[in-house]
Amino acid sequence: MLKKGKLKLPDRLGILVPGFDDKEEENGVSEPVFESGEELEIMEPNGVELGHKENEYEFDLGVDDKVGDKVDAFRTRKRPDKDGPGQVTVREVIAADEKRSDLEYEFSQKEINLEKVKRIASMGVPDGGGLRATAWKLMLGYLSPSHDVWEKELTENREKYAKLKEELLLSPSEYTRVKADAMISAELSSEGDVAGPLKRQGISHGDHPLSVGMASAWHHYFKHTEIAEQIDRDLQRTHPDMKFFSGESSFSKKNREAMRNILLLFAKLNPAICYVQGMNEVLAPILYVFSTDTNEQNAVNAEADSFSCFVRLLSDSVDHFCQQLDNSPVGILSTLSRLAKLLKENDEELWKHLEFTTKVKPQFYAFRWITLLLSQEFNFQSILRIWDSLLSNPFGVQDMLLRICCAMLLCMKSRLLSGDFVANLRLLQHYPDIDIEYLLQVAQDLSADTSSYSLSL
Repeated sequence: MLKKGKLKLPDRLGILVPGFDDKEEENGVSEPVFESGEELEIMEPNGVELGHKENEYEFDLGVDDKVGDKVDAFRTRKRPDKDGPGQVTVREVIAADEKRSDLEYEFSQKEINLEKVKRIASMGVPDGGGLRATAWKLMLGYLSPSHDVWEKELTENREKYAKLKEELLLSPSEYTRVKADAMISAELSSEGDVAGPLKRQGISHGDHPLSVGMASAWHHYFKHTEIAEQIDRDLQRTHPDMKFFSGESSFSKKNREAMRNILLLFAKLNPAICYVQGMNEVLAPILYVFSTDTNEQNAVNAEADSFSCFVRLLSDSVDHFCQQLDNSPVGILSTLSRLAKLLKENDEELWKHLEFTTKVKPQFYAFRWITLLLSQEFNFQSILRIWDSLLSNPFGVQDMLLRICCAMLLCMKSRLLSGDFVANLRLLQHYPDIDIEYLLQVAQDLSADTSSYSLSL
């Protein structure tokens, strides 16, 4: 087994992160159906790009077999408007209620059975009640299985995040002013209300905005200006049809600002990786789920919690964003090779057709699938369901991710076998609507990938 190398977190960052369509019954009677509703309006996203053009991207048909520049590789597709009829049967309603009851019971225990939580989540976490937010935090290791320590750990981590923001996101002048105000307040508190001359705060040459010194705080601040501008551009293209992320309302602006803070802070704490286009798409589901938690205190602190969980999630796949590691055992090319091997083990006929007959290599379509955790291939509600399975997989996110990618190929087998290079590439870059539960079941039933990572979040 190849063990995946974890992201080496800076000391301060390490401290922050703790430890179907309705079917007729046999008697010919079909079940009644109900239109599914949503607690928070979700407008199906489409037309999201990660590159610099305004219209949707797709790979050039003349691309060679090598993975090129990371920015160019993040060419996205128009998300499907829907995955199915949007209806649920009575049986599905009952199943959701049972899962909801089981999760609520587990979350009420002093010692939570994480294995049972993952087993329930693998079948899909029911919407509402903040269940998904709590389940994801547990499965990512952000919350301890010991319920009694939740409040203490959450308070500590949220305070550490606030301190990191103060130190790394404020401009040097703002940071100096905050520190000076705190110092003056402390002095006034100790001296009482005795009037006296105000003390002037001096500014050293190294802390002047015009200082060219490499150690200058302003030098480091301006160094990240370009990164911040790229993040801002990408955030404008994040789920443009969802009011949660897009628009000029104070609500959407607040959410984009939270994402900006998280991504910029990650870039500053991880200079070797920095920010890569596509990270915004990986962050979006986490912030959405945590912000829509029905627990008001958790929702207010969604930014801090999202940052820690975003780091934990990326630690499992961050090497895919690093071009210098593309050809290493932990790089994206190695992961793509494992996907090809998994397909070969489960359907050699389809593997041969793609690999040799049509020459549709995994890097032409699966690069985006894997790096962005399928966040560009389906509508938002389906992404959340898929991530339930990714995070709950006992063998790690990457293992289940490769299974789902392989299942996506198997579910399109007949169309792929009848297609040529152009038709197959277009099909896989614009993956069609599919029953998500069926797709996940196919993925779960696949033969194991013997070269997959041995991972545990």
